[in-house]
Amino acid sequence: MGGAQDLSFFSMAMCLLLLLIPFAVIVRFKLGLAKKLLVSTFRMIVQLVLIGIFLQYLFKLNNGWVNVLWFLFMISVAAYSVINSSKLSLRHFAIPVLCSFIVANLFVVVYFNLFIVRMNTVFDAKYVIAIGGMLLGNSLRADVVGLGDYYQSLKKEENLYLYKLSLGASKYEALLPFAKKSFVAAVNPTLASMATMGIVSLPGMMTGQLLGGSVPLVAIKYQIAIMIAIIASTVLSILLSILTTTRKSVDKYGMLKKEVLK
Repeated sequence: MGGAQDLSFFSMAMCLLLLLIPFAVIVRFKLGLAKKLLVSTFRMIVQLVLIGIFLQYLFKLNNGWVNVLWFLFMISVAAYSVINSSKLSLRHFAIPVLCSFIVANLFVVVYFNLFIVRMNTVFDAKYVIAIGGMLLGNSLRADVVGLGDYYQSLKKEENLYLYKLSLGASKYEALLPFAKKSFVAAVNPTLASMATMGIVSLPGMMTGQLLGGSVPLVAIKYQIAIMIAIIASTVLSILLSILTTTRKSVDKYGMLKKEVLK
């Protein structure tokens, strides 16, 4: 089986014509998203072209230290995006969220490459960047949902939280229901995706393997492996994010610090 067929400039131009569908709907119903659609598409194209050129050199160099540094940069961008999207204070949450992402995602990437793929070079560029990118993407989405829901719930239901404290509950006992609710909200989309995989959709890892020339059974093995790695890193990152940020956001009296929310 050969690799995926290359796409010509004509093919890409035809692909861009598909944008007329969402653009027409947005304009027709006056949704106010036309500019955002165009800007997002332009940014996506520029960013992917630049990263494609960069990755060619990165894969050719394939230096372990450089690969790790690039992965840490990816983690830093993901952590910033989570904090910004969740409307939280960057000053208070940067270190806890960054550390949570590093521990969760770096651990799973190393485990995946060392014990599942069983590579001699653990920090091989293609595997660190590709596998790490998939883990980070899912961890990012989960953390945006989980952290955002956790702190917004605390803000909206602060009286309930204070009532539990007044009844003698410790701050962690009072916070536990909020944490559990947000944790479930963050993890549920990944679990739903896993439950319908192969029937509702052919996921990205499997599709990429098939287009790259792998036989279906090998593609299936990789997809199973990456989904288990994704749920592991997702659960670990949201758990660590909630635990570490709580220490920074609640004072010694159990009160939520107002400055942690934008």
